[in-house]
Amino acid sequence: MVIGAGAVGGTIGARLHGAGRDVVLVARGAHLDAIRSDGLRLDSPDGSTVHRIPAVGSVAAVPWAPGDVAVLAVKSQDTGPVLAELTAVAPGVTVVCAQNGVANERAAAERFDRVQAMLVILPAEHYEPGVVIASSAPLAGVLDVGTHPSGADATSAAIAADLTAAGFASRADPAVMDAKYGKLLTNLGNAVDAICGVADPVARRVIEAATAEGEACFAAAGITARTGDDDRVRRAGIITEQPVAGQSRRGSSSWQSLSRGAGSIEARYLNGEIIALGSTYRVPTPVNAEVLRVAEEMAAAGEPPASRPAADLLTVVG
Repeated sequence: MVIGAGAVGGTIGARLHGAGRDVVLVARGAHLDAIRSDGLRLDSPDGSTVHRIPAVGSVAAVPWAPGDVAVLAVKSQDTGPVLAELTAVAPGVTVVCAQNGVANERAAAERFDRVQAMLVILPAEHYEPGVVIASSAPLAGVLDVGTHPSGADATSAAIAADLTAAGFASRADPAVMDAKYGKLLTNLGNAVDAICGVADPVARRVIEAATAEGEACFAAAGITARTGDDDRVRRAGIITEQPVAGQSRRGSSSWQSLSRGAGSIEARYLNGEIIALGSTYRVPTPVNAEVLRVAEEMAAAGEPPASRPAADLLTVVG
């Protein structure tokens, strides 16, 4: 079961379905209606495919069976309500957190005994009901998996095997949370992209400052993050973004949230994670705090992405 059929969840669900795996999608609104009526269309550099996947509007409507796996692919701000509903209908299910950040696994582990963490490096987009766009080919992305908080088991291996058959690079990784902490540092730039766009000449300075704060917080907390050469080697030859129907990828997941007018943004679970660590370990995090404040302000006001200058985000550091 894939809960959240947006860019990431839709790509995972469509490719698993294309590989002959049993999939049920949990979606909502116009996206759900489109999937039910016309199927889920996956656009990629190799062309378009339509997948007639069963889709429901809530986890309560899923016909749960022993051995089912719940792949959680909603934005982090939606994790809490989904987990509460899932607890009521499938308390023994294995939950796989196919999400950015590191807070979702903690939340899932409070309610479920079997939690798998998934590193998600998957350039994908979702703007139109019934359509998701995956821009890496021939492999769609990296989806490594392991048990939370550490280790890997037979379930990790089985999930990785299914994802590999579906066209992803996937392996059971007993230190997958180290990789997810490394990805968190990368994702600190998502909100910056949403606020000002990466083409803004000052955006890189903002991202570097936010990342430096994150690294300082990790050092103070004793957190191991897989970055640098380890990360580059894992991506090499796998993440090869290409235009889809002549269109390059437009922006990060946070950029897409503002573009769709979603009304919320994931920054509290990315930049906010660094702010929380900074508060605990007395490490200043003014840039991440300002990025979070502005991103949430823009999301609440329905502002379009890339509508504010990056330079304003650095006024907090002089």
